Amino acid sequence: MASFPKEHFSKFDNAAITESDKAHYMHAYHCFDEHRADGSLNVAAGEGAYIYDAEGNKYLDAVGGMWCTNIGLGRDEMADTIAEQVRNCAYSNPFADMANVTAIELSKKLAELAPGDLNHVFLTTGGSTAVDTAYRMIQYYQNSRGKHQKKHIISRVNAYHGSTYVSMSIGGKKSDHPEEFDYISDTIHHISSPGYYRAPEGMTEADFLESLVKEFEDKILELGADNVAAFFAEPIMGSGGVIVPPEGYHYRMWQICQKYDLLYVSDEVVTSFGRLGKFFASKDRFNIQPDIITTAKGLTSGYMPLGACILSDKIWDVIAEEGKGRCFVHGFTYSGHPVACAAALKNIEIIERENILSHVEEVGTYFMEQLKTLSDLPIVGEVRGSHFMACVEFVASQETKALFPEELNIGGIVHEHAQKRGLIVRPTVHLNIMSPSLILTHDQVDEIVSTLRLSIADTVEDLEKAGHM
Repeated sequence: MASFPKEHFSKFDNAAITESDKAHYMHAYHCFDEHRADGSLNVAAGEGAYIYDAEGNKYLDAVGGMWCTNIGLGRDEMADTIAEQVRNCAYSNPFADMANVTAIELSKKLAELAPGDLNHVFLTTGGSTAVDTAYRMIQYYQNSRGKHQKKHIISRVNAYHGSTYVSMSIGGKKSDHPEEFDYISDTIHHISSPGYYRAPEGMTEADFLESLVKEFEDKILELGADNVAAFFAEPIMGSGGVIVPPEGYHYRMWQICQKYDLLYVSDEVVTSFGRLGKFFASKDRFNIQPDIITTAKGLTSGYMPLGACILSDKIWDVIAEEGKGRCFVHGFTYSGHPVACAAALKNIEIIERENILSHVEEVGTYFMEQLKTLSDLPIVGEVRGSHFMACVEFVASQETKALFPEELNIGGIVHEHAQKRGLIVRPTVHLNIMSPSLILTHDQVDEIVSTLRLSIADTVEDLEKAGHM
């Protein structure tokens, strides 16, 4: 693994990089006014759970890149595997009667790891395209069954499923649906987020669960069961606030899907490949057998872009029925890219060889325990999550759970204080979200929590000075 002394960064001119960034580079989720004023944190290097900016400043990345640097950055073993694959076969046509050996090997491995009868793999370029593929797969499946009206999709408020036209429409975050974009609104519907912290006052968790299940069934009946094709759900909501559902929620929703002939799509783009201590969380954590699993991110630990849509024998047996002459007219130039697939296979090998899943069980539990100690701070409303997937929600009142005005951007203030101390957390208005590398040590957990405590305390002081507390 590389090591980066300060002199390594003398080759970078951060001022010039910032100028070029502002002039030419349009970011994902580009906030025009903020970027014009403040520029970006220009990352130039990374090793393990740490990143370095172009001036050589070191940060503990508690966001794990974008929920994805599971085995850590800078592994020579991964670099060697990628280089070897480039030399051996850098690209192969993935369409129709062409395939590459590495993509076939990875598909076989994913079928072995996925629960139950999820034996068929369509490789994509990332999570958004995996969800997009699942959506098209659902249409193809229902049409192949002769159920041409069965096309409506049900998702949840605050869900995140990607940033293509379809996947963003399936997502349910208000902030992801600005008026400047258009969305599919006639056949995609959103029911309540399963976050108990924001349940009606006085409602028990059991009653809250019953209300969610009833709402789902009522929505199906309102639309007509013959018109509803599938339910999309993240096992634990990610960027929507790390929402952990009530005990039994997914199983009850799965039962409703069985009752009304809906496909259950488990979006494991974030939760798979160890983030919750399992390769896949659907069955092992939430006791459900999905019809489709979408995955990406930790599939390669961010070393290469890759995603997958994994489907059941039930779906395959319908769409691939012998004698029908069907063709699934869908694909990407970089589907099953051999270099990305080689990275994924090596990534999985490392996770298995180094017992990273067991490590997550131990250190991830410690991470959540230590984060919960922040609850004594006056603006911390709830600390929630599981293993290496966590969120701190900030409130103006712990008693009433009232929020600060959005324009204050409390999560952003905490994030700025943390970054000055060498810690990266993800700010989302009232939240700080964390999804660190799965190789995190106990000492690094302590570093995150102690730095976050100081940063929240600084934020409280800022709020008091400004008269907001």
